[in-house]
Amino acid sequence: MEGRKRLFCYILFAVQLCLGSTQVLRIGGIFETRESELVSMDELAFKFAVNNINRNKTLMPNTTLTYDIQRINLFDGFEASRRVCDQLALGVVAVFGPSHSSSVSAVQSICNALEVPHIQTRWKHPSVDNKDTFFINLYPEYTAIARAILDVVTFFKWRKLTVVYEDSTGLMRMQELIKAPAKFNLKIKIRQLTPGNQDARPLLKELKKDKEFFILFDCSYRMAAELLKQLSSMGMMTEYYHFFFTTLDLFALDLEPYRYSGVNMTGFRLLNIDDPWVASTMDKWAMERLQGPKQESGLMDGVMTTDAALMYDAVYMVAVASQRATQMTVSSLQCHRHKPWRFGPRFMNLFKEAQWDGLTGHIVLNKTDGLRRDFDLDIISLKEDGIARGIVEGGSRLTKRWIKIAVWNSYRGMNLTEESRRDKNNNVTDSLANRTLIVTTILENPYVMLKKSDKELVGNDRYEGYCLDLLKELSNILGFTYEVRLVADGKYGAQNDKGEWNGMVRELIDHVADLAVAPLTITYVREKVIDFSKPFMTLGISILYRKPNGTNPGVFSFLNPLSPDIWMYVLLACTGVSCVLFVIARFTPYEWYNPHPCNPSSTLIQNNFTLLNSFWFGVGALMRQSSELMPKALSTRIVGGIWWFFTLIIISSYTANLAAFLTVERMDAPIDSADDLAKQTRIEYGAVRDGSTMTFFKKSKISTYEKMWAFMSSRKNTALVKNNREGITRVLTTDYAMLMESTSIEYISQRNCNLTQIGGLIDSKGYGVGTPIGSPYRDKVTIAILQLQEEGKLHMMKEKWWRGNGCPEEDNKEASALGVENIGGIFIVLAAGLVLSVFVAIGEFIYKARRNADIEECMSFSAVMEDLGISLQCYKGIRRRSRPHGGARSACIFCQPKRTSKREGARRDSST
Repeated sequence: MEGRKRLFCYILFAVQLCLGSTQVLRIGGIFETRESELVSMDELAFKFAVNNINRNKTLMPNTTLTYDIQRINLFDGFEASRRVCDQLALGVVAVFGPSHSSSVSAVQSICNALEVPHIQTRWKHPSVDNKDTFFINLYPEYTAIARAILDVVTFFKWRKLTVVYEDSTGLMRMQELIKAPAKFNLKIKIRQLTPGNQDARPLLKELKKDKEFFILFDCSYRMAAELLKQLSSMGMMTEYYHFFFTTLDLFALDLEPYRYSGVNMTGFRLLNIDDPWVASTMDKWAMERLQGPKQESGLMDGVMTTDAALMYDAVYMVAVASQRATQMTVSSLQCHRHKPWRFGPRFMNLFKEAQWDGLTGHIVLNKTDGLRRDFDLDIISLKEDGIARGIVEGGSRLTKRWIKIAVWNSYRGMNLTEESRRDKNNNVTDSLANRTLIVTTILENPYVMLKKSDKELVGNDRYEGYCLDLLKELSNILGFTYEVRLVADGKYGAQNDKGEWNGMVRELIDHVADLAVAPLTITYVREKVIDFSKPFMTLGISILYRKPNGTNPGVFSFLNPLSPDIWMYVLLACTGVSCVLFVIARFTPYEWYNPHPCNPSSTLIQNNFTLLNSFWFGVGALMRQSSELMPKALSTRIVGGIWWFFTLIIISSYTANLAAFLTVERMDAPIDSADDLAKQTRIEYGAVRDGSTMTFFKKSKISTYEKMWAFMSSRKNTALVKNNREGITRVLTTDYAMLMESTSIEYISQRNCNLTQIGGLIDSKGYGVGTPIGSPYRDKVTIAILQLQEEGKLHMMKEKWWRGNGCPEEDNKEASALGVENIGGIFIVLAAGLVLSVFVAIGEFIYKARRNADIEECMSFSAVMEDLGISLQCYKGIRRRSRPHGGARSACIFCQPKRTSKREGARRDSST
């Protein structure tokens, strides 16, 4: 049978040579078939390419391609050697296939010996001492693929990555990525799928338990299709996971079951589907496949895989090289003779020099090793809501759409596409529409409360409060629906000594919930394990305590309107003014008068302002009573006037403040601030256990707060409470102060008139919506919160739920005693008046002395000092008039020539 077949081929070959008008080139194909398939995809693509090329008369006008196909079993290298020898005996210009490495090596050694081009379309690891000079491979070079993977990981800024590979060749392809951690601060875990077993669920279960959210799968598209099904069954097809598949056929998989899962999926695509010729060729392929046998499971109906496209381009490459070959003849070659094909090296050079655009993009071969070097890879990704977007694959017939986020070139690296840049500006509602999110929260007035109703309520209708209103507004903006669940352990979230979290934070870490909408404080330690939105409410820690009781007035409470300092200064002022009045009244001559007005010649004169009378004048004015003593001189009147003004201000201020003290009840608070709490141990204080307030004191390095935490930690069973309700009860019933957020204190004090806030804010922080790390919802929730803030809705919601219902308005300001800072100016005015009076008194004395000098011939300094000394004697109010003294003129202080007036002359004449 074999002899007849070979004889027929020889006859046909002779006939073709005789005709001479049309040249026939034969190519050989060796394809491996699986048990589950009658015809391999490579064989179908091989025949499809030959038929298309023969229909194109412009490509090879005088040449017709024909083929010889041989089928072998997997891993049968000996059978592959026999079949390639049969094809070479028929006369072929190139040999295609097989795909398995052991069979490839057997075929390649024969082709090298007989100098016939051997063309491959599957990945093959090149040996170090590569001597396969007649080897061509259109599959992208493996080191370039590894660099592309590393660039994608760097682009997404992953810091942790789990690599899951199918066989040992995967580790070879991942060499560049495995070397990356030292340079890119990347933590990589490497796991292998069980060889020969497609059930990867045990491995996936471990990955889910270890919270590995960024996973790279290096596997075939068949295994990728199975992995997607198992990932879905494990509940891992969510928006928190990001799967990166290295297979070039990710775009061909049927992803309809995962359309609305929200999973992040990224992969490579080699087909240049932007080219209309490529799309047309893929449509023709699809039409033939839909009419043929059923497609493999996991692939979309009629889609062309990358292997099929590479086979098409390989056959097309033969046509391009043959078009440039002239006077080339094909001869029968015998494996046992080792006589090579004489046109083989020339034909091989034509392959390496050719450049053309195929289904897989621009094709350029390296002249040294025959590998494909310069190529483009489309980096494709699913939408965040699971609906693929971007280019329609294979025409409008297909419904799956992907986005091409970037193009990676083996020389130029990664370049983002315009479409991916525009995608960043999409509406924030795109990825949350029609989603149902699980929201964890905690019962806390007025944020989340159980709704009171006569009917049995179910679902979200069971709750009401500020956070429920906030959720409703966020849902209206972003378009999602939600299911509210109370946190299982009733805690906000804190770390224990082992570093394990509890409460709502733990539920976000474990992805039990998508959002945490509650009075959850944004803290540093929480931000390291979960993500927060922008704060929707700002607040601080303060002290909740009972309102202090009013103090009973004491026996001497009438002294309270003025501070003790002011009372002391008033007494000193009264004493000082009395003394000054006494000195000035004695010093000025206008306060001395004749006690016997009927006897003008009397030498005795009197002064009413003795020291005792001066004190009486001052006390009388201070008590707002009149006195029989009235100053006559200008200087003494200045002292009296300024003292009356001083007493007017003092008495008026005292009277006004006394009214305030009588109408306002003074509150006696045992503590006024956190410092007061830290300094005492009589009043017990604490916070909610495992809350942000407790964490603040636990982590604080300020000495006062460290002391307070030492007190609380030493009494954990009594100082720390389970929740705010328990703490409020303790504040009302025992001598206990609770440290809590100011917004909660504001709400509680509006509804319980016996409670109040003590002191100011200890710190400043905010409440935010919590999400798991890497959640796509965080930024969208932040934008919605900012929108609500700008529209004033956050303020209106707070007013709605914080408005009180019964506590009377109280003036928190207590009446305080007037101090120096309040009425100190009047003392300055008093001092200025006294200084002025002293200068006026001196002026009066000088004026009077000069006037006496006009009458007397001389007034000596000693006489003046003697009169002044007599005047300042405290116990005397009467003295004699001063007379001129004799002595040298140099002793006179006021001396003038003696002049005789007309009245004096007449007096002398009459006396004579």
